[in-house]
Amino acid sequence: MSGTELPGLDLDRLAAHLGTGPLTGELIPGGRSNLTYRVTDGRHRWVLRRPPLGHVLATAHDMSREYRVISALAGTAVPVPGVELLCEDPEVLGAPFYLMREMPGQALRHRDQCPWLTPDKAAALSDRLVDVLVDLHAVDPAQVGLGDFGRPDGFLRRQVARWGKQLEASRSRELPGIDELRDRLAGSVPSPRRAAIVHGDYRLDNVLVTADPLGISAVLDWEMATLGDPLADLGLLCVYWSGLGGAEDDPITGTVPSLPGFADTERLVQRYALRSGADVTGLGWYTAFGYFKLAVIIEGIHYRFTSGKTVGAGFDTIGAMTLPLVRRGLAQTAGEH
Repeated sequence: MSGTELPGLDLDRLAAHLGTGPLTGELIPGGRSNLTYRVTDGRHRWVLRRPPLGHVLATAHDMSREYRVISALAGTAVPVPGVELLCEDPEVLGAPFYLMREMPGQALRHRDQCPWLTPDKAAALSDRLVDVLVDLHAVDPAQVGLGDFGRPDGFLRRQVARWGKQLEASRSRELPGIDELRDRLAGSVPSPRRAAIVHGDYRLDNVLVTADPLGISAVLDWEMATLGDPLADLGLLCVYWSGLGGAEDDPITGTVPSLPGFADTERLVQRYALRSGADVTGLGWYTAFGYFKLAVIIEGIHYRFTSGKTVGAGFDTIGAMTLPLVRRGLAQTAGEH
Protein backbone atom coordinates (compact mmCIF):
# COMPACT_ATOMS: atom_id res chain seq x y z
CA MET A 1 0.00 0.00 0.00
CA SER A 2 1.38 3.41 -0.91
CA GLY A 3 1.80 6.28 1.54
CA THR A 4 -1.01 8.27 -0.04
CA GLU A 5 -3.45 5.46 0.86
CA LEU A 6 -2.56 5.42 4.55
CA PRO A 7 -3.74 8.58 6.34
CA GLY A 8 -1.16 9.62 8.88
CA LEU A 9 1.64 7.52 7.40
CA ASP A 10 3.63 8.70 4.39
CA LEU A 11 5.68 5.61 3.55
CA ASP A 12 7.99 7.44 1.15
CA ARG A 13 8.95 10.04 3.77
CA LEU A 14 9.36 7.32 6.38
CA ALA A 15 11.64 5.29 4.10
CA ALA A 16 13.76 8.37 3.45
CA HIS A 17 14.02 9.04 7.19
CA LEU A 18 14.98 5.45 7.98
CA GLY A 19 17.31 5.09 5.01
CA THR A 20 15.60 1.93 3.82
CA GLY A 21 14.26 0.77 0.50
CA PRO A 22 10.58 1.10 -0.43
CA LEU A 23 8.16 0.37 2.40
CA THR A 24 4.72 -1.15 2.50
CA GLY A 25 2.35 -0.82 5.40
CA GLU A 26 -1.12 -1.35 6.77
CA LEU A 27 -3.24 0.10 9.54
CA ILE A 28 -3.60 -2.34 12.44
CA PRO A 29 -7.33 -2.28 13.30
CA GLY A 30 -8.76 -2.16 16.78
CA GLY A 31 -7.08 0.96 18.15
CA ARG A 32 -9.39 3.81 19.06
CA SER A 33 -6.82 6.41 20.10
CA ASN A 34 -3.22 6.44 18.87
CA LEU A 35 -2.79 5.04 15.38
CA THR A 36 -0.82 1.83 14.89
CA TYR A 37 0.60 0.52 11.61
CA ARG A 38 2.52 -2.54 10.49
CA VAL A 39 5.45 -1.58 8.23
CA THR A 40 8.01 -3.65 6.32
CA ASP A 41 10.81 -3.18 3.80
CA GLY A 42 10.60 -6.85 2.82
CA ARG A 43 13.36 -7.90 5.23
CA HIS A 44 12.40 -6.25 8.51
CA ARG A 45 8.98 -5.87 10.12
CA TRP A 46 8.11 -3.04 12.48
CA VAL A 47 5.10 -1.58 14.24
CA LEU A 48 4.76 2.21 14.15
CA ARG A 49 2.77 4.29 16.65
CA ARG A 50 1.70 7.89 16.16
CA PRO A 51 -1.02 10.20 17.59
CA PRO A 52 -4.44 10.51 15.98
CA LEU A 53 -4.89 12.88 13.08
CA GLY A 54 -6.66 15.67 14.95
CA HIS A 55 -8.07 16.92 18.26
CA VAL A 56 -5.07 15.71 20.26
CA LEU A 57 -5.69 16.23 23.97
CA ALA A 58 -2.78 17.49 26.05
CA THR A 59 -0.50 14.67 27.35
CA ALA A 60 -2.85 11.96 26.09
CA HIS A 61 -0.79 10.96 23.03
CA ASP A 62 2.83 11.49 24.13
CA MET A 63 5.00 9.21 22.02
CA SER A 64 8.13 9.90 24.06
CA ARG A 65 6.40 8.67 27.24
CA GLU A 66 5.37 5.42 25.57
CA TYR A 67 8.86 4.93 24.20
CA ARG A 68 10.48 5.68 27.55
CA VAL A 69 8.38 3.32 29.63
CA ILE A 70 8.69 0.42 27.15
CA SER A 71 12.46 0.90 27.03
CA ALA A 72 12.67 1.01 30.82
CA LEU A 73 10.68 -2.20 31.28
CA ALA A 74 12.88 -4.22 28.93
CA GLY A 75 14.61 -6.85 31.05
CA THR A 76 11.94 -6.90 33.78
CA ALA A 77 9.29 -9.59 34.26
CA VAL A 78 6.88 -7.43 32.24
CA PRO A 79 6.78 -8.52 28.57
CA VAL A 80 7.22 -5.53 26.25
CA PRO A 81 8.18 -5.19 22.58
CA GLY A 82 11.69 -4.12 21.69
CA VAL A 83 11.79 -0.46 20.67
CA GLU A 84 13.84 0.65 17.68
CA LEU A 85 13.45 4.38 17.18
CA LEU A 86 11.79 7.50 18.57
CA CYS A 87 11.25 10.42 16.17
CA GLU A 88 10.03 13.63 17.78
CA ASP A 89 10.38 15.67 14.58
CA PRO A 90 6.85 16.36 13.26
CA GLU A 91 8.27 17.18 9.82
CA VAL A 92 8.63 13.47 8.99
CA LEU A 93 5.06 12.25 9.41
CA GLY A 94 3.27 15.31 10.72
CA ALA A 95 3.55 14.14 14.34
CA PRO A 96 6.06 12.37 16.61
CA PHE A 97 6.18 8.57 16.29
CA TYR A 98 8.15 5.56 17.38
CA LEU A 99 9.02 2.18 15.90
CA MET A 100 9.08 -1.14 17.75
CA ARG A 101 9.76 -4.70 16.70
CA GLU A 102 6.77 -6.79 15.70
CA MET A 103 6.09 -9.42 18.36
CA PRO A 104 4.41 -12.83 18.04
CA GLY A 105 0.83 -13.27 19.12
CA GLN A 106 -2.48 -11.53 18.62
CA ALA A 107 -4.50 -8.86 20.41
CA LEU A 108 -7.65 -10.90 21.02
CA ARG A 109 -10.75 -8.83 20.29
CA HIS A 110 -13.11 -11.23 18.50
CA ARG A 111 -14.13 -14.81 19.19
CA ASP A 112 -13.32 -15.97 15.68
CA GLN A 113 -9.63 -15.14 16.32
CA CYS A 114 -9.25 -17.90 18.89
CA PRO A 115 -11.08 -21.16 18.12
CA TRP A 116 -8.21 -22.85 19.97
CA LEU A 117 -9.13 -21.15 23.25
CA THR A 118 -10.63 -23.96 25.32
CA PRO A 119 -12.21 -23.24 28.72
CA ASP A 120 -9.06 -24.48 30.46
CA LYS A 121 -6.87 -22.20 28.36
CA ALA A 122 -9.25 -19.29 28.92
CA ALA A 123 -8.96 -19.80 32.67
CA ALA A 124 -5.16 -19.95 32.43
CA LEU A 125 -5.10 -16.80 30.27
CA SER A 126 -7.24 -14.97 32.85
CA ASP A 127 -4.66 -15.82 35.50
CA ARG A 128 -1.75 -14.83 33.30
CA LEU A 129 -3.32 -11.46 32.53
CA VAL A 130 -3.58 -10.72 36.25
CA ASP A 131 -0.08 -12.02 36.95
CA VAL A 132 1.46 -9.67 34.37
CA LEU A 133 -0.33 -6.75 36.00
CA VAL A 134 1.00 -7.80 39.40
CA ASP A 135 4.50 -8.05 37.91
CA LEU A 136 4.17 -4.53 36.51
CA HIS A 137 3.09 -3.11 39.84
CA ALA A 138 5.98 -4.91 41.57
CA VAL A 139 8.62 -3.09 39.47
CA ASP A 140 10.50 -0.47 41.49
CA PRO A 141 10.27 2.67 39.32
CA ALA A 142 13.58 4.03 40.56
CA GLN A 143 15.40 0.80 39.73
CA VAL A 144 14.42 1.05 36.04
CA GLY A 145 15.01 4.79 35.67
CA LEU A 146 11.38 5.83 36.07
CA GLY A 147 11.59 7.44 39.48
CA ASP A 148 10.56 10.77 37.95
CA PHE A 149 8.02 9.35 35.51
CA GLY A 150 5.08 10.80 37.42
CA ARG A 151 3.98 12.50 40.63
CA PRO A 152 2.31 9.85 42.77
CA ASP A 153 1.39 12.30 45.54
CA GLY A 154 -2.13 13.49 44.80
CA PHE A 155 -2.35 11.12 41.82
CA LEU A 156 -6.03 10.22 42.15
CA ARG A 157 -7.21 13.76 42.78
CA ARG A 158 -5.25 14.97 39.75
CA GLN A 159 -6.65 12.14 37.66
CA VAL A 160 -10.23 13.14 38.39
CA ALA A 161 -9.39 16.76 37.57
CA ARG A 162 -7.46 15.82 34.44
CA TRP A 163 -10.23 13.69 32.98
CA GLY A 164 -12.72 16.40 33.87
CA LYS A 165 -10.68 18.81 31.76
CA GLN A 166 -10.45 16.27 28.96
CA LEU A 167 -14.23 16.00 29.09
CA GLU A 168 -14.60 19.75 28.62
CA ALA A 169 -12.20 19.62 25.67
CA SER A 170 -14.35 16.94 24.00
CA ARG A 171 -17.82 18.06 25.03
CA SER A 172 -20.06 18.58 22.02
CA ARG A 173 -23.47 17.47 23.31
CA GLU A 174 -25.52 17.03 26.48
CA LEU A 175 -24.32 14.15 28.67
CA PRO A 176 -26.75 13.70 31.57
CA GLY A 177 -25.10 12.47 34.75
CA ILE A 178 -21.47 12.82 33.75
CA ASP A 179 -20.90 15.97 35.79
CA GLU A 180 -22.54 14.34 38.80
CA LEU A 181 -20.25 11.34 38.45
CA ARG A 182 -17.19 13.56 38.26
CA ASP A 183 -18.29 15.48 41.35
CA ARG A 184 -18.99 12.30 43.33
CA LEU A 185 -15.55 10.98 42.51
CA ALA A 186 -13.86 14.27 43.38
CA GLY A 187 -15.65 14.33 46.73
CA SER A 188 -14.63 10.82 47.80
CA VAL A 189 -11.01 10.33 46.68
CA PRO A 190 -9.41 7.42 48.61
CA SER A 191 -6.40 7.89 50.86
CA PRO A 192 -3.05 7.50 49.10
CA ARG A 193 -1.62 3.99 48.68
CA ARG A 194 1.82 2.94 47.55
CA ALA A 195 3.07 4.26 44.23
CA ALA A 196 3.69 1.95 41.27
CA ILE A 197 4.05 2.09 37.51
CA VAL A 198 0.48 2.06 36.25
CA HIS A 199 -0.36 1.18 32.66
CA GLY A 200 -3.50 3.30 32.50
CA ASP A 201 -5.42 1.15 29.99
CA TYR A 202 -4.69 -2.47 30.92
CA ARG A 203 -7.01 -5.04 29.35
CA LEU A 204 -6.95 -8.28 27.36
CA ASP A 205 -6.83 -6.70 23.91
CA ASN A 206 -3.90 -4.47 24.90
CA VAL A 207 -1.65 -7.51 25.23
CA LEU A 208 -0.43 -9.95 22.59
CA VAL A 209 -1.45 -13.54 23.30
CA THR A 210 0.40 -16.57 21.92
CA ALA A 211 -1.47 -19.86 21.50
CA ASP A 212 1.39 -22.37 21.65
CA PRO A 213 2.71 -22.08 24.20
CA LEU A 214 -0.11 -20.12 25.80
CA GLY A 215 1.23 -16.85 27.10
CA ILE A 216 1.48 -13.08 26.79
CA SER A 217 4.34 -11.95 24.57
CA ALA A 218 3.94 -8.19 25.03
CA VAL A 219 1.92 -5.51 26.77
CA LEU A 220 1.01 -2.72 24.34
CA ASP A 221 -0.49 0.80 24.33
CA TRP A 222 1.42 2.57 27.10
CA GLU A 223 0.21 6.06 26.18
CA MET A 224 -1.36 6.69 29.61
CA ALA A 225 1.34 5.10 31.77
CA THR A 226 2.57 7.03 34.81
CA LEU A 227 3.38 6.59 38.51
CA GLY A 228 0.33 6.29 40.71
CA ASP A 229 -2.07 4.07 42.62
CA PRO A 230 -1.97 0.52 41.22
CA LEU A 231 -5.63 -0.09 42.06
CA ALA A 232 -6.51 2.35 39.28
CA ASP A 233 -5.32 -0.33 36.81
CA LEU A 234 -7.26 -3.08 38.59
CA GLY A 235 -10.47 -1.04 38.74
CA LEU A 236 -10.29 -0.23 35.03
CA LEU A 237 -9.54 -3.88 34.18
CA CYS A 238 -12.75 -4.83 36.01
CA VAL A 239 -14.67 -2.25 33.95
CA TYR A 240 -13.36 -3.70 30.70
CA TRP A 241 -13.79 -7.29 31.85
CA SER A 242 -17.48 -6.89 32.69
CA GLY A 243 -18.24 -5.98 29.07
CA LEU A 244 -19.09 -2.51 27.87
CA GLY A 245 -21.88 -3.24 25.44
CA GLY A 246 -22.95 -6.71 26.46
CA ALA A 247 -21.39 -10.07 25.69
CA GLU A 248 -22.32 -9.92 22.02
CA ASP A 249 -21.58 -6.27 21.29
CA ASP A 250 -18.50 -4.56 22.70
CA PRO A 251 -16.74 -2.50 20.03
CA ILE A 252 -13.94 -1.40 22.37
CA THR A 253 -12.59 -4.58 23.97
CA GLY A 254 -14.36 -7.18 21.86
CA THR A 255 -16.18 -10.27 23.07
CA VAL A 256 -13.38 -12.70 23.96
CA PRO A 257 -13.67 -12.47 27.80
CA SER A 258 -17.27 -13.70 27.53
CA LEU A 259 -16.08 -17.10 26.21
CA PRO A 260 -16.46 -20.12 28.51
CA GLY A 261 -13.66 -20.54 31.04
CA PHE A 262 -12.66 -16.92 31.55
CA ALA A 263 -12.64 -15.84 35.16
CA ASP A 264 -15.26 -13.47 36.50
CA THR A 265 -14.20 -10.12 37.94
CA GLU A 266 -14.38 -11.44 41.51
CA ARG A 267 -11.80 -14.09 40.71
CA LEU A 268 -9.57 -11.56 38.93
CA VAL A 269 -9.60 -9.33 42.02
CA GLN A 270 -8.98 -12.27 44.34
CA ARG A 271 -5.99 -13.45 42.32
CA TYR A 272 -4.56 -9.94 42.20
CA ALA A 273 -4.89 -9.60 45.97
CA LEU A 274 -3.35 -13.03 46.56
CA ARG A 275 -0.41 -12.53 44.20
CA SER A 276 0.33 -8.93 45.18
CA GLY A 277 -0.61 -8.90 48.84
CA ALA A 278 -2.50 -5.67 48.18
CA ASP A 279 -5.51 -4.51 50.18
CA VAL A 280 -8.31 -4.29 47.60
CA THR A 281 -11.01 -2.94 49.89
CA GLY A 282 -12.58 0.18 48.47
CA LEU A 283 -12.05 -1.01 44.89
CA GLY A 284 -15.53 0.28 44.01
CA TRP A 285 -14.25 3.88 43.84
CA TYR A 286 -11.54 2.85 41.39
CA THR A 287 -14.08 0.98 39.28
CA ALA A 288 -16.38 4.01 39.23
CA PHE A 289 -13.44 6.17 38.21
CA GLY A 290 -12.69 3.63 35.46
CA TYR A 291 -16.22 4.11 34.10
CA PHE A 292 -15.79 7.90 34.17
CA LYS A 293 -12.38 7.82 32.52
CA LEU A 294 -13.59 5.48 29.80
CA ALA A 295 -16.70 7.59 29.20
CA VAL A 296 -14.46 10.61 28.64
CA ILE A 297 -12.19 8.64 26.29
CA ILE A 298 -15.20 7.41 24.32
CA GLU A 299 -16.53 10.96 24.10
CA GLY A 300 -13.18 12.15 22.77
CA ILE A 301 -13.29 9.47 20.08
CA HIS A 302 -16.87 10.44 19.25
CA TYR A 303 -15.76 14.08 18.97
CA ARG A 304 -12.98 13.15 16.55
CA PHE A 305 -15.40 11.04 14.52
CA THR A 306 -17.91 13.87 14.20
CA SER A 307 -15.03 16.15 13.20
CA GLY A 308 -13.95 13.73 10.46
CA LYS A 309 -10.57 13.06 12.06
CA THR A 310 -10.53 9.32 12.70
CA VAL A 311 -9.08 6.37 10.79
CA GLY A 312 -10.64 2.89 10.77
CA ALA A 313 -14.05 1.29 11.11
CA GLY A 314 -16.53 1.19 13.97
CA PHE A 315 -16.59 4.83 15.00
CA ASP A 316 -20.11 5.65 13.86
CA THR A 317 -21.81 3.96 16.83
CA ILE A 318 -19.20 4.48 19.51
CA GLY A 319 -20.78 7.63 20.90
CA ALA A 320 -23.78 5.58 22.07
CA MET A 321 -21.57 3.99 24.72
CA THR A 322 -20.89 7.13 26.75
CA LEU A 323 -24.11 7.38 28.76
CA PRO A 324 -24.33 3.67 29.72
CA LEU A 325 -20.80 4.00 31.13
CA VAL A 326 -21.86 7.06 33.10
CA ARG A 327 -24.84 5.20 34.53
CA ARG A 328 -22.65 2.29 35.63
CA GLY A 329 -20.21 4.68 37.25
CA LEU A 330 -23.00 6.39 39.16
CA ALA A 331 -24.27 3.00 40.31
CA GLN A 332 -20.82 2.15 41.64
CA THR A 333 -20.57 5.38 43.60
CA ALA A 334 -24.00 4.66 45.08
CA GLY A 335 -22.84 1.22 46.20
CA GLU A 336 -25.00 -0.59 43.66
CA HIS A 337 -23.99 -3.53 41.47
